[in-house]
Amino acid sequence: MDKLEGLWLLIFGGAIGTTARFGVFLLADKWFSRSFPAGTLIVNLVGSFLIGLLWGYLERSSAPPAARLFLLVGILGSFTTFSTFAFDSLNMMHQYGWGMMLLNVLVNNVGGILLCMLGLHLTGTTF
Repeated sequence: MDKLEGLWLLIFGGAIGTTARFGVFLLADKWFSRSFPAGTLIVNLVGSFLIGLLWGYLERSSAPPAARLFLLVGILGSFTTFSTFAFDSLNMMHQYGWGMMLLNVLVNNVGGILLCMLGLHLTGTTF
């Protein structure tokens, strides 16, 4: 697979994942209260399940690298980056142990929230 082919796989997979995420958000707005981000929760949980399922399937099959790129990075990477975060965290646990995985979870979550707060603060936005 050349770089241009990989790019097109990401573009098409990303379009599918983003469209699916938007559809889930629209349905969640109709079905659930807006006081809780149900759409985000749904895509994060469903995406995490699907990335585990597809990762396991692709590991056991003779699927080409293009399939992994299209499905895991393109579709699910744009459906929810949380699924990629879950995938990376489990990979870290497998390769380096629980401590590194927990460090990854802590730094991503706390660091992300603190940097979001900093961004708001730098724009003069209060909450």
